[in-house]
Amino acid sequence: MTTPTFTEEETQAVYRAIHERRDMRHFAGGQVEPDVLRRLLDAAHHAPSVGFMQPWRFIRIRGQALRQQLHRVVEHERVLTALALGEREDEFMRLKVQGLLDAAELLAVTLADGREKHVFGRRTLPQMDLASASCAIQNLWLAARAEGLGMGWVSLFDPAEVSVLLGLPEGAEPIGLLCLGPVHQFYEEPMLQRERWAKRAPLASLVFDESWGRPSDLFDSTSSSTEPT
Repeated sequence: MTTPTFTEEETQAVYRAIHERRDMRHFAGGQVEPDVLRRLLDAAHHAPSVGFMQPWRFIRIRGQALRQQLHRVVEHERVLTALALGEREDEFMRLKVQGLLDAAELLAVTLADGREKHVFGRRTLPQMDLASASCAIQNLWLAARAEGLGMGWVSLFDPAEVSVLLGLPEGAEPIGLLCLGPVHQFYEEPMLQRERWAKRAPLASLVFDESWGRPSDLFDSTSSSTEPT
């Protein structure tokens, strides 16, 4: 059986989506057509999962009242996080999360209840349910970028409060609020890098050979500083 291959153009499109994906915080309202949203969720649902457990659950937040409640929960945590940051408090408070109110779609991503029964691949690494759900979010994110839509992952919230608002069963756990929809433009670089909050580390500093800290021979001394995208 011949394995289907990607054309050069298709291959480059995959890499383009990866490098041009951004964590968006500014949205232009509008809407996401139902067939597009179904495609995005289908892309998420085709993510890999340890033991094929498929731990992701998506809740579409459609009511404005619930959006407002979730926004208040996020704003409360944003203030507490700013206080915990100390000298960077004012700098952090300039980073807004209005996408919860402005984005065309708001999706809550949760881990399913009953995950403890899935032992395959999790006996010593139980956090692989979160890793699997993160793969689903990444799939959705890349597909959204390919569709010309922006997405932002909000994790500034008290899980217990969000669980109550969403009526989650015991054992389920919220891991993200995804703001999704049209944007005026995509950031040329990651927003937190643009705001001088942090910058992408050189790839060569994160790849080792054989053991921790041993530089990989994939990179020579002249390639240790990769350009961030």
